[in-house]
Amino acid sequence: MNLNSRVIIVIGALALILAPISKKSVIASEASGPAQIRTLLQNQTEAWNRGDIDAFMAGYWKSDETAFVGAGGITRGWQSVLERYKKNYPDRQAMGQLTFSALEIHVVCPDAAFAIGQFQLERESDKPAGIFTLNFRKFPEGWRIVADHTTAFAAPSASTSH
Repeated sequence: MNLNSRVIIVIGALALILAPISKKSVIASEASGPAQIRTLLQNQTEAWNRGDIDAFMAGYWKSDETAFVGAGGITRGWQSVLERYKKNYPDRQAMGQLTFSALEIHVVCPDAAFAIGQFQLERESDKPAGIFTLNFRKFPEGWRIVADHTTAFAAPSASTSH
C-alpha cells in the first residue's frame, strides 16, 4: 500500500468517526437556540423588574439598524430605543413588574429566529398588557433582538352604567 492510499484510508476513517460527532454538535447547537433566547428574555425580565433599563437593553442589537415598532410609530437605532424606554418608563413605579406569557420561539435558520408572546406590567394603578413579536439574529456575542413590534391592548373602559 503506498502513502497516498494510507492517507486516503486515514482521512476516510476520521470522516466516519467524526461525522456522528459533527452531526450531534449541529443538532445540539440548533436545540440550544430557543434555550438561549429564553435566557435572554429571562435576563431582560429580571433587569426590568429591578428597574435597570440599561441591562434590559443588553438584549437588543447595539446598532443603528435596531428597530422598535409600536403604537407611537417606528423608533430606529439602539440608542433611540433606549431613550424611548427611559422617557416612557422614567422610574420604578412606571416600570412596574414585567411578566411574559404564551411565549413561542421559532428558529428559522442557524442565525435567525423570532418570538411571539404576551406581556403584562403589574403597576399600582393599572395592569397594561399586550402582545409582541421579536426578531432575533445570532451574533458572535449571542442572540440579540434586531426588531421589536410591541402592541398594547386597549385599556378597559370604565363602566358608565348605574
